[in-house]
Amino acid sequence: MIEFNEIIERLKDIVSSKKIGGKVYDKDVAAELGIAQATFATMKKRGSIPYREIMEFCARKKISINWLFFDQPAEMLIEETSKFFRVRYFADLRASAGGGAEVFDENFEYIDVDRTLMESIVGSLDTEEIEAIHVEGESMEPTLQDGSIVFIDRRQCDPSKDGVFVASTANGLFIKRIRRRADGTVELISDNPLYRPEILPPDEVRIVGKVIGSVEKL
Repeated sequence: MIEFNEIIERLKDIVSSKKIGGKVYDKDVAAELGIAQATFATMKKRGSIPYREIMEFCARKKISINWLFFDQPAEMLIEETSKFFRVRYFADLRASAGGGAEVFDENFEYIDVDRTLMESIVGSLDTEEIEAIHVEGESMEPTLQDGSIVFIDRRQCDPSKDGVFVASTANGLFIKRIRRRADGTVELISDNPLYRPEILPPDEVRIVGKVIGSVEKL
């Protein structure tokens, strides 16, 4: 993987191609990524790469993450697929940690991420079907922050297993801890104590998958 400063220079090249006249500075890159200039300067000093913001930027601009991070053209994946992991990224989808949110649709893009990086985020990669969506709301704090990207394994839909799940309801998608009660109803539980659990009939809740990793909002 290339160094942080090299990534910044590549981002400047992309930004400059869309900018008419004038030099592109770090503040321009920070603005494109939606990061405060002071925060970006601190990250640059520490060499802390804003993965979440760059993922969103690449998806928005239709840019290969492999080229940006690994100096590798996307077509090289044909020969070296074992080095990368493909994720279905729903850039416009929000799963609510508070109120209702949108449901899954076909508006997604594939992003190819270095397997070592993915393993550092989600642990062992024993599935080829991981999806990434955004968290909206504060009810799962401090576990999940508003604006974070979460990675979901759709094979894991058993709420008896401990963890955080994405559930589809009539009011949209929710990210919660889930417990089946003795009377058959389903309880959606927040980690933030300020939010009360929500109880729904079992036929109104479909578990989409389990959250197996996340990239927090800076």
